[in-house]
Amino acid sequence: MQFSLKEIISNLECEILYKKESTDENILFDISTDTRKLKKGDVYLPLRGENFDGHNFIDKAVLIGARGYFTQDKFKINKEAEFVIYVKNALNAYLKLANYIRNKINPKVIAITGSCGKTTTKEMLYSVFQTQYKTHKTALNHNNEIGLCETMFNMPLDTEICIVEMGMRNLGEIELLSKYSNPDIGIISNIGSAHVERLGTLKNIAIAKCEIVSNLKKDGLFIGVDCPQVKENLKYDGKKIFTSLNDAKNIEVKIESTKFNYKGVDYEINQSGEYNVSNALLVIEAALSYNVSKENIIRGLKNYKPIEKRWEKTVIRGLTFINDSYNANPESMNAVLKTFLSIYPKPIILVLGDMGELGKDEIMYHKQVGEFLSNYSDVELLTVGALAKHIARNTTLKSVEFENSEQCANYIIKNAPKNATILLKASRFMKFEQIIEMVEKHDND
Repeated sequence: MQFSLKEIISNLECEILYKKESTDENILFDISTDTRKLKKGDVYLPLRGENFDGHNFIDKAVLIGARGYFTQDKFKINKEAEFVIYVKNALNAYLKLANYIRNKINPKVIAITGSCGKTTTKEMLYSVFQTQYKTHKTALNHNNEIGLCETMFNMPLDTEICIVEMGMRNLGEIELLSKYSNPDIGIISNIGSAHVERLGTLKNIAIAKCEIVSNLKKDGLFIGVDCPQVKENLKYDGKKIFTSLNDAKNIEVKIESTKFNYKGVDYEINQSGEYNVSNALLVIEAALSYNVSKENIIRGLKNYKPIEKRWEKTVIRGLTFINDSYNANPESMNAVLKTFLSIYPKPIILVLGDMGELGKDEIMYHKQVGEFLSNYSDVELLTVGALAKHIARNTTLKSVEFENSEQCANYIIKNAPKNATILLKASRFMKFEQIIEMVEKHDND
């Protein structure tokens, strides 16, 4: 969305440090926070963080052709620009302008958070709602303050439904996102141990996730997983709906799809896993609340496609890789393992890596995954990383430990049966896609 200088002055607590006499305050411009993407005529908004400072690129922005710029530093005046706007905090200004856009376009805003499954649920919501409404969504997993602003700034003027994903690392962050997005529907997909390193306890995680209702409209709707952590910490007096996997009937999980019945209607998702059904129930309730037809809900769920590195299938010289290494925590790890081991024929190889941000009990959580795998047999386990070795050392499965992905890839190249199916699961920082790349490179050499 474009702004005029007049709009900026009207909607922000700001000060014009410099302005050329010829400036027309009604001319519209785009706002850019990245000089690599900035176009001539844009206005530059330099964000400042712990490890970066966009103010260092103000002169570059003006040289590229920025019409003007914001600054937190009153001494940064480049008179080659047409105007200079002082704000106390550039990120707060960005958020306030995002909120201005949200209210001006005025779509119905659906906010989604959860320890895991929030990006999947967001993509399912989009797939369903776009069958009937002009729908906009958070890109990829851009779910922090900057991502919220990007979502609003990129929202088409005719948007009817805006789906916002909300992530968090500490208390207060989702409350902030809720404040500037002012949701009509708030959704919590689940409460798990992700970020327990930062927040200390599952209770604190639940409190942080429940902040999603702090600015949920009073006549809005909360939809959440039916669990004690949510119900005990949710502070919302409006309408609430809770769903559980137990509400779904006739669940049938196959390699390429999952079918289930909910409230007398048959649905199908073109992905495997009961955990996808849990996410789908939240989506169905949200869609029904806005009168999306059952036919469109069925069609939208069937057409849902996960984003990169979520159950991503690659076949290399007879080996089938299932890459689900977008992220991992104990709950998502066990859910994916349960699905994978129940639907794929042997030979099977599990490649499991470190799970991050689990705090002082991180070794215990990895041990528990190993204990879970002891319920299975005739499966080969490969672990990569200092934490994942505790999975291998606490299971009855045949296992091999590796320090890095290159060692693991070389082992697969030399030892994997030609028709094996290989699951890759770890936290994102492990970069498990490199294993597939190394195997593929070897095949092409």
